[in-house]
Amino acid sequence: MDTTLLNHTSAARPRRLFGPSILMFAMMQLGALGLASSQASAADVPASTIASITPGSHTSFGPLKHVKAGLLDVSYAEVGPADGPVVILLHGWPYDIHSYADVAPALAEKGYRVLIPYARGYGDTRFLSAKTLRNGQPSALASDLIDFMDALKIKQAVLGGYDWGARTADIVAALWPERVKALVAVSGYLIGSQEAGKTPLPPAAELQWWYQFYFATERGRLGYEKNTHDFAKLIWKLASPKWNFDDATYDRSAAALQNPDHVAVSIFNYRWRLGLVKGEAKYDKLEKKLATFPSISVPTITLEGDANGAPHPPAEAYAKRFTGQYEHRLIDGGVGHNLPQEAPQAFAQAVIDADHLQ
Repeated sequence: MDTTLLNHTSAARPRRLFGPSILMFAMMQLGALGLASSQASAADVPASTIASITPGSHTSFGPLKHVKAGLLDVSYAEVGPADGPVVILLHGWPYDIHSYADVAPALAEKGYRVLIPYARGYGDTRFLSAKTLRNGQPSALASDLIDFMDALKIKQAVLGGYDWGARTADIVAALWPERVKALVAVSGYLIGSQEAGKTPLPPAAELQWWYQFYFATERGRLGYEKNTHDFAKLIWKLASPKWNFDDATYDRSAAALQNPDHVAVSIFNYRWRLGLVKGEAKYDKLEKKLATFPSISVPTITLEGDANGAPHPPAEAYAKRFTGQYEHRLIDGGVGHNLPQEAPQAFAQAVIDADHLQ
């Protein structure tokens, strides 16, 4: 990590990338130009400061909603005014929507309509067909988000995410920039490819990916299937070594991992990264675009916790990938990988600030 980032937030600054930004690849899969215009128009939420939040103040979203979107029946939480500017918050692996239990109401109080969907393989989100491949490749999850927005007739939203959620948000911002008003991404630019995954890392870095190599084996798949609860809890502890979460906090999220497709989607994701399984042909064009490491032009704030124990790139390695208005913030105080749950005030503030980057 660049030591200049350790004690202060960088000022907003435009970034330039040495390659061309990606074209509107959306036309191929989106059909969004025909979206109904029923989404309520609302004035932007004024720039404001999020009040102090005690992590863990909120533990429930109340009854969840469902919508059929693409391949899925998506289970999601919604808070805030129905006509407010839309924020979509995306969770990671092996976590769930409770990562945003404190963030969402804080944004709703400011006038945002906040949507938090369960990804494929989590919670009550289900595949509509038993015949659908339980595919966990990144472009599939990104396509799920576009389908979700289309189903709810959402033309544009502020996206926020961490871990798998940040990767999904990055991909949508890169390939469908017209759908993204602003972006908040923990650990920054997480777009990768199978080709990039062939390059060995230094030993210490490879060690951090031990679970990916475990999942590459049948023993690993069976082990994760048998010990999902305890395995995921270990990942939480390793990824956030200074976060003293209690059993109740963990168990609320761990319930989402009981989804019947969770193991299959998770294993597919990590095996795909190593090139051990092929993705679906319908996503090939998307993956080809992603393999060029496209720039992200939408206004963006990237975040990093000062105690993130999960594998993550240093901020200086990806800053130039963001070609629009951009800030990076290091959040101190022993904040680990699940940044929105560990530091909800900082995450919520980043959403509002990203929405107002000029």
